[in-house]
Amino acid sequence: MEAHPVRVSRRAVGALCCLLLVPGCTVGGPAPEAERTTARAAAPMAANDLQNDYQKVIKNVLPSVVQIQGRSELGSGVVFDDKGHVVTNAHVVGDQRTFRVTTANSEDQLAARLVSSYPDQDLAVVKLDRPPRGLRPAAFADSAKVEVGQIVLAMGSPLGLSSSVTQGIVSATGRTVTGPSEGGVSGATIANMVQTSAAINPGNSGGALVNLDGQVVGIPSLAATDPNLGEGAAPGIGFAIPASTVRAIAGQIVRDGRVTDSGRAALGITGRTVVDADYRADGVAVVEAHPGEAAAKAGIRAGDIITGLGDTEITSITSLAEALATLSPGGRTTVTFTRNGQERTVEVTLGEQ
Repeated sequence: MEAHPVRVSRRAVGALCCLLLVPGCTVGGPAPEAERTTARAAAPMAANDLQNDYQKVIKNVLPSVVQIQGRSELGSGVVFDDKGHVVTNAHVVGDQRTFRVTTANSEDQLAARLVSSYPDQDLAVVKLDRPPRGLRPAAFADSAKVEVGQIVLAMGSPLGLSSSVTQGIVSATGRTVTGPSEGGVSGATIANMVQTSAAINPGNSGGALVNLDGQVVGIPSLAATDPNLGEGAAPGIGFAIPASTVRAIAGQIVRDGRVTDSGRAALGITGRTVVDADYRADGVAVVEAHPGEAAAKAGIRAGDIITGLGDTEITSITSLAEALATLSPGGRTTVTFTRNGQERTVEVTLGEQ
């Protein structure tokens, strides 16, 4: 990988000068001894304060993060309540129904069973058969208050190394990300994800991305891959499902045993990607417009090829899913499609997935 030079902005240089010279000093002459001593002491004190913050958060939150072992898959989970419910990723549980869970404070393996899985949002809830005493539920942050630049810690079991912690920052918010395809089926498309520079490795999935207030801001789910490295991970680019989504989906599963209100918009079709003469993705062919649902009500039918949703060009099933992920059930938008070589546009009231 090519190395890139590190550049320091004028603002950063100015901040560095202020730290070395202390506020109020002049560049032309030496600072008094007392001020120089204060400047030398400031950096170690700040480092110690940050280290103490890290250690406090880890001590308070790590007991709420568990390791989940299935037949072959290994991942992480976050204690959702004191009744033994643990939230994790749907791809961690897969098609299994029973698991072995290890808490941070014990090496004992606890039996757990699947309550429900919701692959469309890559979330699932399992429940411990016998919750141990002192099980500590995690606190979840307000997703609206998560900001770029916030320091975060990723906690989980990367590569099976239980109770591991990495650190980084919130790199971006509001990302719409689609997981990798498996068996020809596109992965889940999730909106409003939190992008982080904290290392996300296999086994971190389902764990906790935590702020310095000890609150879970998201559930790590995906790490970006670098096309130049094949399947190799792109360092420093990971994504977590936002805390608000986790609370909403896991709360419904705990309360009702399933997701009853997904909040995800849908057209109500079964479709497949079509390609042009150069084998490039060129739209979504409607295999079935489900009776009584949004597309069918708008007059869309099997054989139509969808090429646009609102102002977004649609070239594939993935691009359609990503466009829908940014919209809400009950909202109105337009769908552009071709039928018998003629382009048409209709207005659609979106349904719910």
